[in-house]
Amino acid sequence: MLIKRPSDIPSSEITPEAIYHARRDFMRGAMSVAALGVGVAAASNSMAAPAHVTDVDVKGPAWLTQQLAAASANKGVITDTITPYEHITGYNNFYEYGYNKTDPAEKAHVLTTNPWTVEIAGEVAKPGTFALEDLLKGIALEERVYRLRCVEAWSMVVPWVGFSLAELIQRFEPTSKAKYLAFTTLERPAEMPGQKSRFSTIDWPYREGLRMDEAMHPLTTLAVGLYGKVLPNQNGAPLRLVVPWKYGFKYIKSIVKIEFTEKQPKTTWSMLAPDEYGFYANVNPQVSHPRWSQAEERRLPSGLLKPNIIPTQLFNGYAEQVAHLYKDMDLRKFY
Repeated sequence: MLIKRPSDIPSSEITPEAIYHARRDFMRGAMSVAALGVGVAAASNSMAAPAHVTDVDVKGPAWLTQQLAAASANKGVITDTITPYEHITGYNNFYEYGYNKTDPAEKAHVLTTNPWTVEIAGEVAKPGTFALEDLLKGIALEERVYRLRCVEAWSMVVPWVGFSLAELIQRFEPTSKAKYLAFTTLERPAEMPGQKSRFSTIDWPYREGLRMDEAMHPLTTLAVGLYGKVLPNQNGAPLRLVVPWKYGFKYIKSIVKIEFTEKQPKTTWSMLAPDEYGFYANVNPQVSHPRWSQAEERRLPSGLLKPNIIPTQLFNGYAEQVAHLYKDMDLRKFY
């Protein structure tokens, strides 16, 4: 067996410190089913199909429909009421289609999502542009029921279907310089009318980012499905990010590029309004938005005469799993 001396090992083969520590967190999380549920978790049949499946016929490629049908059920006991499908798909912020909550559901049906490719770039040993089908080949999908807290102080509980982003990260072998991940959304004004609107103040395409240890955390998910079916266009088809302890604007939709970077990437909302939207965007009831309190949230469905107002939890209720990522950090400064 050939044993490489330190001088023989190229930098591309050295595991970055952030990934080394995050990988340990990932393994701990993978062994604890509590990390994957909304509430207090208990073991369940991992071979069971998704427990929450809509009757709505959502069109998608046959290979993805089959892969979603084979997904395992959520592994935790769910203590929150899951938001109905029509609310999740009918009430969205997706400014590529307009600024009204109903614009995505009304306009996103024209988006072409098949075929779809994703570019993997930056500080990795195996960069390239890959068909979504190839990215998902060999990946076991699972139902993941997570809370979603919008920075606007409304929230949902969503039964996503996806997989840990860490699984994809490890496949492309980040170099020792990879400290962050930068994500980019599709830019296609012909099918995304909000991108060509004269009233838009956003510098398209939409951009987001994560620190490497955040990206490697077992809760961080790439979602390709919702309610057991293909992800609808208005919810970020065919591939979106889900980071349940952060505000919803971090959940970048319709991803076409993932870049591994040494420096913290610029992100859309932190560029547009840095005093209101920070890079970290961790849910924190103790840190108000400059224009409203974050202490409470309106859980959908909610009516004008019967508002469903509940207290907001630190890290959206996932503090036990993720608080260690921000040890000794000033959460008011790094908001």
